[in-house]
Amino acid sequence: MTTYSIASLAIMVSMAALVLNLPFGYLRMNTRKLSFMWFVYIHLPIPAIFILRNMAGLDYKFIPLMVAGAVAGQFLGGRLNRNRKASPNG
Repeated sequence: MTTYSIASLAIMVSMAALVLNLPFGYLRMNTRKLSFMWFVYIHLPIPAIFILRNMAGLDYKFIPLMVAGAVAGQFLGGRLNRNRKASPNG
């Protein structure tokens, strides 16, 4: 595999991690911090991201990129929830 295709594959899997974590970040905002469900919403997508990374053939060196995508998804999902609650129509 060329360096270009590995990089594009890593970016696609990282974006998938971001999209996968959006609903979990959204749901996490409705729970009390450090509660059981809070931990569930943070950790439930991890096996799916692990499977995606392995199916793509990416080794452990790409884990920080996947973590960055997952954290961004959690953050953006939480922001979507907060913005929805703050809107006058929500």
